Amino acid sequence: MAERAESLGSEGFVGVFDSGVGGISVLQHLVRELPAEDFRFFGDSAHAPYGGKTPEEVYQLSEDIASRMIDDGAKALVIACNTATSAAATQLRTHYPELPIVGVEPALKPAVLAPGAGKVLVMATEVTLALDKFQRLAERWAEGVGIETVACTGLVEFVERGELEGPHIAALLEGLVGRYRGEVDRVVLGCTHYPFVRAQIGKVLGDVRFFDGGAGTARQLRRLLAQDGLLRDADHKGSVTFSSSIDTPEERALYQRLFDTPC
Repeated sequence: MAERAESLGSEGFVGVFDSGVGGISVLQHLVRELPAEDFRFFGDSAHAPYGGKTPEEVYQLSEDIASRMIDDGAKALVIACNTATSAAATQLRTHYPELPIVGVEPALKPAVLAPGAGKVLVMATEVTLALDKFQRLAERWAEGVGIETVACTGLVEFVERGELEGPHIAALLEGLVGRYRGEVDRVVLGCTHYPFVRAQIGKVLGDVRFFDGGAGTARQLRRLLAQDGLLRDADHKGSVTFSSSIDTPEERALYQRLFDTPC
């Protein structure tokens, strides 16, 4: 670990990437947890959503982004995408064993352990729900608790456009999860895009508690940086830089707007 810290240096940046804008919800947690760190966020909005792609396609896209960030001097990586974590995290850790790599996964454990009388609803992409990683997670925590899953096709695209409210997204959510109104009391937001429409989901489902993996991801990043001696000095003023595979002023403005939007 000392050798890794010496070779990478605490002054390097933390690379954070997602299929698009959703990972900005995780970035908010990272900045709150580690305000002294420099973060570079890349959103692959040109290829969003990842949820409808094959695991092989998601891995290749993730590998391309990771390799560029490492070449640019990243001291750690955060895969701020549930789908990319499921499809690529294990291989990336094998490929880059010297690098702290943190993923995000559906917060099923805290949702199951939280008090509640109804079922737990997991909202995620088709790929996340289909891969073995989620199936193992569900099998581990499903005993004695009813778990329902919904592949929320179409929801990511609304967030990618910055369309976080209005009749069209309300109608989509009603069609996706309206049938669970009154049946579930805990909702796992299993895609990093979904926290941005938490309020709209709540309007459809009623009085429910929400769980997402952002806070746990931030804590894990802190643990890995600390154990490898890679934390920045506390008096350093951290920074956040955005870039996107859609390189336009409008897209960068959307990234900043979402970063400034509490979720």
